[in-house]
Amino acid sequence: MDESLSFKNFLEGAKKAAHRAMDDHGRGEYDEFALHGGVAVERLAKAVLVSKNPVYLLEMRNGNPDMLLYLGGHLEMSADKVRTVGAKDTIKRLRTLGLLPPDSELDLLIELRNGTAHTTIGDQAKTLLPTLAKNIAAMLKDIDLPEENFWGRWTSAMNVAVDKRRGDIERDVQLRIRQARHGLDDRLKGLPLPYKLRVPEQSGFSVFFQDANPDIDQVVVTVTGTHGCPACERQAIVKAEPDPASPKMAFTAVSMSCPWCQLRLNSAEEIQAAGTNLASLVELAGLTAYDELPDSDNGTQES
Repeated sequence: MDESLSFKNFLEGAKKAAHRAMDDHGRGEYDEFALHGGVAVERLAKAVLVSKNPVYLLEMRNGNPDMLLYLGGHLEMSADKVRTVGAKDTIKRLRTLGLLPPDSELDLLIELRNGTAHTTIGDQAKTLLPTLAKNIAAMLKDIDLPEENFWGRWTSAMNVAVDKRRGDIERDVQLRIRQARHGLDDRLKGLPLPYKLRVPEQSGFSVFFQDANPDIDQVVVTVTGTHGCPACERQAIVKAEPDPASPKMAFTAVSMSCPWCQLRLNSAEEIQAAGTNLASLVELAGLTAYDELPDSDNGTQES
């Protein structure tokens, strides 16, 4: 039988496509994620079928009857005549064998990959990452292959994607942190940089922008400073604002963006989910801002 239909070839193809899918997802290219994610599922599913019996790859509808003998190893055929079962039927066979559960989101991923779904890919494909993770995990379990052997550097990210103990925001943030870290590693690969480029985690607010808000009987200040990035440990930019709901106008960090790895956290909840505690630092910055800002019209002052 053709080596391209071997267990090893299907497995390696699945692994390559899965890693491309993760790279796509990290870059926000969700149409490409759906394409490569669907390919990864199909190839790994075929690897599982081959591990049980190569004949399970047989295309039943409009197939060449000689394929049965070919897959059984008793007939030679030219490569251009070889046809195997499609992705949807491959998954259906694994479900019949009890190896995969019914999953409408996996069906949608395959439809997006085939271009047959009547929907815009965009953010809908973005949400299918946990579906990819859990179905690949089920197939890897059947062939007794450790997930780290398949996912490599993405193992931690995939564990986060399926971790139901985490809230939705925490899962999303922790996944983005890992994607940002690997994306930066890829961009820096091969560049003549010092061996240790990361800097120790540092914090500090130095620039205060004063702004007037007619709805609040106090000066409102936006504070911009720096803090160690939770993804790459380099210096990220943090912005903090007073919370109007707080009686003392206590400050809270509202965004964090890293110019290195391009991680962006867009709310206090996301910053907290990243494991970054800026509470005491932001409180101090707020007190300093209110103490040192003049009672004049809009202006700026450094502290």
